[in-house]
Amino acid sequence: MDNAKPLPSYLAQRYHGWKATTYAENQAWYRRLASDGQHPRAMVISCCDSRVHVTSIFGADQGEFFIHRNIANLVPAFSPDGQQHGTSAAVEYAVQSLKVAHLIVLGHSSCGGVQGCIDMCQGKAPQLDEKSSFVGRWMDILRPKYEIVADIKDREEQARQLEKQAVMTSLENLMTFPWVADKVKEGKLTLHGLWTDIGEGGLECYSADKELFLPV
Repeated sequence: MDNAKPLPSYLAQRYHGWKATTYAENQAWYRRLASDGQHPRAMVISCCDSRVHVTSIFGADQGEFFIHRNIANLVPAFSPDGQQHGTSAAVEYAVQSLKVAHLIVLGHSSCGGVQGCIDMCQGKAPQLDEKSSFVGRWMDILRPKYEIVADIKDREEQARQLEKQAVMTSLENLMTFPWVADKVKEGKLTLHGLWTDIGEGGLECYSADKELFLPV
């Protein structure tokens, strides 16, 4: 692979700094993680957005979370069609093999993927409507929920509400996976929907009883 280049110097320097400090001070813990395997209690499905730092939000250490990231933290509906499904594979592994007790979907403010869905639905992003657009076809998962927010005039509020609908879409689609639904019914797995405000550091959790997101 001729196109693979050396690591940028600033990243190499950061690695050596980590190895000399954090790793050196916790070497026994890292070796235990390597030898004992992973036993996370929860899986977190979050957005790829670089501003969403899952482990920092919850003060988590290595080995605590099984994390999967994709555009707009979406989970597609169960579809065993023989194609390649990265998100579905991650969910299967977490639930079936790792047997996590909690499955968390974490949405966030100022989500570019959600805004792309809005623009696409409003006819402002013809490039996303192209069949060749991976982002556009991925956002088709959320597209039906646009009708719920279509009449909201304030753009920020509209985006915020569709961001939360993205979380709800994923929770709904997770229940189409038979082995997720079975474990939920058996009380062996719980689903959680969260939304975080990046600028304010806020965190909201969906309440099934009140049918809305409430501050944690």
